Amino acid sequence: MKLHTLGYNEDGEKVTVRKTRKRVGRGHGSGLGKTSGRGSKGQKARAGAGVRPGFEGGQTPLYRRLPKRGFTNFTRKEYIELNLDVLNQFDENTVVTPEFLKENEVITNAQLLKVQRGKLGIKVLGTGELTKKLTVHATKFTGTAKEKITAAGGNVEVI
Repeated sequence: MKLHTLGYNEDGEKVTVRKTRKRVGRGHGSGLGKTSGRGSKGQKARAGAGVRPGFEGGQTPLYRRLPKRGFTNFTRKEYIELNLDVLNQFDENTVVTPEFLKENEVITNAQLLKVQRGKLGIKVLGTGELTKKLTVHATKFTGTAKEKITAAGGNVEVI
């Protein structure tokens, strides 16, 4: 036990906090001599050897045995869906933009960056009631959302 290995547990007792690393291949007395904890012979006992993840010893691996279906559309745009009752928390005559939504922690910084790069859009849904006059900038609006925003005296702008 040395000073740099000492620490305290929850009860305030001194304990050793650093484990000594395994020193393999340093003789029989170390407990990790001769084969250095690798067993004897075989692929995993050799230097630099081992098998890649998913390898099943030459048997067709699971990811190749399972059937593949469908495809992923890589140009698909996803949307952050916002209900009108979420917009009700803002003050009268506010201009609601993606940056404004990020400042008020409605969307995250990562989502905002995706919106700015065109990978993600903001879609306003018509669920709930809007009682305040707002100007809303979003990628898409449902028909009922447009009606309710304009009925409250606000404006709808597609970005």
